[in-house]
Formats: sequence, C-alpha cells, structure tokens
Amino acid sequence: MKNYEIILISIALAMDAFSVSICKGLTMKHKFKRNSLIMALSFSLFQMIMPLIGYFLGSKLSGVLITFNHIIAFVLLFIIGFNMLHDAYHDEEVKEGLSISELIFLSFATSIDAMAVGITFSFFEINLKLAIFQIGLMAFLFSLIGVYLGKLIGHKFEKKAQVIGGVILIIIGFKILIEHFL
Repeated sequence: MKNYEIILISIALAMDAFSVSICKGLTMKHKFKRNSLIMALSFSLFQMIMPLIGYFLGSKLSGVLITFNHIIAFVLLFIIGFNMLHDAYHDEEVKEGLSISELIFLSFATSIDAMAVGITFSFFEINLKLAIFQIGLMAFLFSLIGVYLGKLIGHKFEKKAQVIGGVILIIIGFKILIEHFL
C-alpha cells in the first residue's frame, strides 16, 4: 500500500471524528480550549489503537484470509464508507457539554472503522508505525479543526465531511479490488 493511500485513508478515517467534533464545538461553552484539546487527543488515541487491534487480528487470521484479502478489504472499506454516507443523512441530537463517559464513547464510536482498516493493513506491505502515526495525526488535527469550526460556523460542513470520507473509503475499496484483477 502506497503512502498517499495511507494518507487518504487517514483523512477518511478522521472524517467521523471531524463531524462529531463540529457537533460538540456547537455546545462547548466552558473551558473551550481545554475541552477541545482533550477531545482531539482522545479521538487521536483511539484512532491509533483501533487499527493496531485490527492489524493484529488480521495477522493472526492471514493464512486463512490471504486468498480473499482483496475482497475482504473491498467489503470492509465499502461497508465503512457506506455507513459514513448513511450516517451523514441521519441527524442526531446534540447534547451540551463534554463528559468523560461521552468522550470515551464518542472516541470509540468514531474509531471502530479504524479497526476494520487495521485488518486490511495486515494484508499488505505497510509501514505500520507510519500508518498509525498518520492516522493519529489526522484524527487529532481534524478533531481540533472540527471543534473550532463547530464553534464558528455550526452544522454547515458536518454532512459534507462524512460524505467525503465515505466516498474516499469506497473509492479506495474499489481500487484495491480492481488492481487485484488487473
């Protein structure tokens, strides 16, 4: 897997965190800078841990899955991308503030797709440390930017970010499938 593909995947994975951060940015009133940094760090940490878990799960099953790796990668990326597109058009209520339990739940929820991507990483030659770093960095930056955008401009870009992330994952999934058959 090439570095530019990992960067695109990192950006796509960060879109869930970006969207949630925009929503939370709308409601953060007290300790905004502190809470913004905590949220970005939490999202980043979860986005780094989940692909590692997925990678090691995929590595343990690689002998069985190697024959179908291109199909599995396509299906996982397509499902994740489709779910992001689906979620973009289903509004959820925004709650005020930021609690620790909510932060952990949101961090986990926005990083589940990163675990599936980690499974696909186990099928390819990849610099895992670099990929994990890039995923974490993008999640941190996009989360921080999202909170500030949420505070400044509201819901305007939330759905577009999820749509872009979903489309990128679907395109990469099709690219993997097509390259296998060419």
